[in-house]
Amino acid sequence: MHHAPVVLDIAGTSLTKADRRRLKHPLTGGLILFARNWESRAQLTALCAEIKQARPDVLICVDHEGGRVQRFRTDGFTHLPPMRALGELWMKDANSAMAATDAASAVGHVLAAELRACGVDFSFAPVLDLDHGGSTVIGDRAFHRDARVATLLAKSVAHGMLRAGMAHCGKHFPGHGFVKADSHVAVPVDKRSLKAILADDAAPYAWLSATLSAVMPAHVVYPKVDARPAGFSPRWLQELLRGQMGFTGAIFSDDLSMEGARHLDGGTLSYAEAAAEALNAGCDLVLLCNQSLDGGEAVDALLEGLAEGAAAGRWHPSPDAEQRRLALLPATPPLSWDELMHDPAYQRSLERLP
Repeated sequence: MHHAPVVLDIAGTSLTKADRRRLKHPLTGGLILFARNWESRAQLTALCAEIKQARPDVLICVDHEGGRVQRFRTDGFTHLPPMRALGELWMKDANSAMAATDAASAVGHVLAAELRACGVDFSFAPVLDLDHGGSTVIGDRAFHRDARVATLLAKSVAHGMLRAGMAHCGKHFPGHGFVKADSHVAVPVDKRSLKAILADDAAPYAWLSATLSAVMPAHVVYPKVDARPAGFSPRWLQELLRGQMGFTGAIFSDDLSMEGARHLDGGTLSYAEAAAEALNAGCDLVLLCNQSLDGGEAVDALLEGLAEGAAAGRWHPSPDAEQRRLALLPATPPLSWDELMHDPAYQRSLERLP
């Protein structure tokens, strides 16, 4: 029974011998790119081809949302607006609200088509967090304070991505926008009741149950619901997201190297232990980012530790999870960059950007 849950990264702009070895590991299912892996479109395209040569079924991912979270910004890549710009357009008047949904589809289309032209399969977008005004880490990455507006604009972005043949990922379930702390460096705590969260921040996930291809939970603790962060909580992932809301797509853990991911039940976990806990809680894939920079010992330890954990029964590989991973791979060939530049639908999307 095969299941390749690990999404890892690489240090440079081309593959090393160690990168190739890790890509061929049976537990490796994805690779996430960062700005440090970028020099130019030609280099990125060559790198993606090199990755696929080493591992044809690997999912090449990136955090490419628009605004300040956009890894590739030069050599022809369009500077995408922050999602708040779409929410602001929505608020002008009734006609602007309709125009904003079209502009959101245009953002998704441009975002995905440009990435796919370079060989990238998947982006961790759109953000479904609500703009409560206090979050340093979310801020203008959120569309709006109103869950209904955020849902319709996110759905439009997802539709635009789909036009370019790319799946998408709603994040950070059930909502990271209310807490002020940043889960990269702290363990944020949201003390609201389950009823309050479901009625507000988590509502987009229920309303998009037939739309979302993937979801990423927040490294946030909601103590009135569960003592564990959402990404390690069977209650949040299996009972609420899958059971109550009917979500059927893939669930990614957020980055296991973030501070919010390492502290569980009063202890500090190794990456392999944290990954096994996330998989047992209901994640299909686990991310470990920025651990390749010093030779990648942490990445090797995660792969070896997870393999040992599966053999010892500490987590159980899931063929269903593997199917959900494979479903995120593009089903159509991309347009090349030159073809894209002459594509009328892409040109129209460029004109519609806010």
